[in-house]
Amino acid sequence: MTTLRIADGRYLTPETTVERGDVLVDRDTGEILSVGEVEEGEETIDAAGCVVIPGLVNAHTHAAMTLLRGYADDEPLESWLREHVWPAEAQLTAEDIRAGTDLACCEMIRSGTTAFCDMYFEEPTVAAAVEEAGLRALLGHGIVTVRKNEEAITAEVEEGLSFAREYRDASSEGRVRGESRVRTACMPHSLTTVADDAIEECVAAAEDLGVSLHYHANETEREVEPIVEERGVRPLEYADERGLLGDRNFLAHGIHLDEREISLLAERDTGVVHCPASNMKLASGMAPIQDLLDAGVTVGVGTDGAASNNDLDLFDELRDAAMLGKLAADDASAVAAPAVVEMATRNGAELLGLDSGSIEPGRNADLAIVDFSAPHLTPVHDPVSHLVYAARGSDVRHTICDGQVLMRDRELTILDEDAIRAEAKQRATRLAERAESE
Repeated sequence: MTTLRIADGRYLTPETTVERGDVLVDRDTGEILSVGEVEEGEETIDAAGCVVIPGLVNAHTHAAMTLLRGYADDEPLESWLREHVWPAEAQLTAEDIRAGTDLACCEMIRSGTTAFCDMYFEEPTVAAAVEEAGLRALLGHGIVTVRKNEEAITAEVEEGLSFAREYRDASSEGRVRGESRVRTACMPHSLTTVADDAIEECVAAAEDLGVSLHYHANETEREVEPIVEERGVRPLEYADERGLLGDRNFLAHGIHLDEREISLLAERDTGVVHCPASNMKLASGMAPIQDLLDAGVTVGVGTDGAASNNDLDLFDELRDAAMLGKLAADDASAVAAPAVVEMATRNGAELLGLDSGSIEPGRNADLAIVDFSAPHLTPVHDPVSHLVYAARGSDVRHTICDGQVLMRDRELTILDEDAIRAEAKQRATRLAERAESE
């Protein structure tokens, strides 16, 4: 057994308080061995002046969209997607997606994120990037059938479901390196971009494989209205009828929800991923996060893609989630700091099916060590408050996933950041040129 001691700092407890103590990690199994007063380790990481927190969980993103960061900004969601993003995405190659995902992994490691949920294309390429970076991820091909003919729809659904089958089997048989780090799900894009029969196939496949379903829902009023008009029910009532709600499943955004839909989410134990920055940038609305929490719904936090955010720094999302939650509830006590920290750690891990999100023996050693020495984190009356309202991704000093140090003293240890940035810049330029020439 090779051990790693994170020494001389403080750590976030499962009760969302901060205590002084060390964390001992088994690097071979990737688990936390002990917390508080611990034995000496073969290796030590200095956490003096820091708070050790569970690695953050980005519960909804489209990682390779880093290549579209700053592309077609300041547009409403519908025109942004149809006139700019989808045409650009049609020009993406597998090599582009690998470059964009590599860049995303660098950015997430730098800002203390150790796990993410990705819905995009060329997901085997994304899986390879995740494995190399040392992160954890729940991956799924985003199935879209709108504006496609029957043959294209069949191919699209098969691509999504075959990826889920292959990587579910690969993980269970141990063929994926770090079998617990790469997981899969069925991911129909949304209730308005996927045909009924394709949704039925996804639901049946997820049930057969024992994997989760993840999709966009109730993101804008324009998504809600067609379902109400055509079917006479709210979107999540329709989702429930189709079998899309359930205790393994979770949706992204959940902005325009009524009381019945919130109750349905709670009754079916279906989670919601809050993407506050993206929701604000695209003027999609304010999600009723405090109402969801009060109802007992598991709420995680996500950045969405970098094209609608425009970064993957979850510390930004923590602040935005708290601030926007208060505004939506018209209550300064709503969506309090401890609840937001739980959303980005324990709740996100639960949604992704990971044994992470809490610093206690036996849990995954997925950790971020946040340096509290900067002027904007001084003085420290309440470290949990600082994590939400004052900390930045650049305050992360060390990042650890599966017991492996991915960043030490703000230097990436596995990925070649300079080469990744150069490749991503070149591919982003060429992608924009191709998209604009069509």
